[in-house]
Amino acid sequence: MTLLVFGKTGQVAQELAAFDAVTCLSRAEADLSDPAACAATIRSAQPVAVINAAAYTAVDKAEEDEASATVINGEAPGAMARTCADLGIPFVSISTDYVFDGSGTQPWKPGDATGPLGAYGRSKLAGEQKIVAAGGAFAILRTSWVVSAHGNNFVKTMLRLGGDRDALSIVADQIGGPTPARDIATACVQMAQQLIKDPGKSGTYHFAGAPMCSWADFAREIFAQADIECMVTDIASADYPTPAQRPLNSRMDCALLETVFDISQPDWRLGLNDILKDLGGRR
Repeated sequence: MTLLVFGKTGQVAQELAAFDAVTCLSRAEADLSDPAACAATIRSAQPVAVINAAAYTAVDKAEEDEASATVINGEAPGAMARTCADLGIPFVSISTDYVFDGSGTQPWKPGDATGPLGAYGRSKLAGEQKIVAAGGAFAILRTSWVVSAHGNNFVKTMLRLGGDRDALSIVADQIGGPTPARDIATACVQMAQQLIKDPGKSGTYHFAGAPMCSWADFAREIFAQADIECMVTDIASADYPTPAQRPLNSRMDCALLETVFDISQPDWRLGLNDILKDLGGRR
């Protein structure tokens, strides 16, 4: 029996493809800008569970294209969740720390009040709300700072820039948990499998790497593990303006996930080591 994954080229989807009995759908096979088609695909495939690892992730672009972001991140997951509820199968969907406003210094708990700062966060929150309203067995997995050997991400950017420059200025007032995509994929599969047996575990959960750090400290660890000599200077977010405002506090309280699903926070430093091995020195 197949576990159906929406997404094929994204960081998490590429890690999910390594699991047995998993079918990953490309954009050509399942276009999230057409929610009805996504629902039809699920009905046709008749999977044991569905994982949504596809999303509109262009945070800055979403500020001027919120309608598209909302269809892909909001309407499509809602249609998937409703279809899964009709079929009586679990639906697992990846969400983000951007649903919060980034205030304070305490780790965000799943039940804390949301308050997105921008279009991307609003679109993901819309998806969350539609998934819950669908009434089926579900798990929303909010995560942050996703990295892997695939696609474009902070690790690969730092390897490229650090190899070309002697010094970099990196934002140090945004704090969060880098999260290896491989660990997210493993968590999603485990959650789907457990939800098949116990739909009562449905809910919203947080999953992020530990320990918490700033982007600047993350960069330092990347350079240390990759044996790259590049000095990092801390700067404030205000010194690196972007179209979309980033949350300063992306700390995530992951205790509920461990309590309910027995899934612990991964040490991102170990995950980083694996990523560097996968890259084999490529930048």
